[in-house]
Amino acid sequence: MIALIQRVTQAKVDIAGVTVGAINHGLLVLLGVEKDDNQQKAKRLCEKVCGYRIFSDENDKMNLNVQQAGGSLLVVSQFTLAAETQKGMRPGFSNGAPPEMAENLYHYFVEQCKQQGLETQTGQFAADMQVTLTNDGPVTFWLQV
Repeated sequence: MIALIQRVTQAKVDIAGVTVGAINHGLLVLLGVEKDDNQQKAKRLCEKVCGYRIFSDENDKMNLNVQQAGGSLLVVSQFTLAAETQKGMRPGFSNGAPPEMAENLYHYFVEQCKQQGLETQTGQFAADMQVTLTNDGPVTFWLQV
């Protein structure tokens, strides 16, 4: 399971011109589910995302996690993160989870984030979404379990 996390001052996801999820200060989490993923991996990745210390403390050092910084999460499914890109000029997607499995693990990940006590907004699984964000820093990390 893969999470591309970006520290943001604002982020939103629109579907057909309608905003379905939006946050101010926090993390935009682009989530990719692979065929070998399971609930244990989803829970571990959630803990890593929520605990990752990439927000500045009073000494301007990356020492606070999203909750300590008073932030929120916007979680957006993105199957392209599971792409195989080593060969050729076209990505392959055989490492991606089948849609039903991916959707179940996506929702499980979101629920785990909510159980961490974080305000968690979402996109819509498998929808054509437009994501807008202001990356703060920029600060972006690739997390994988």
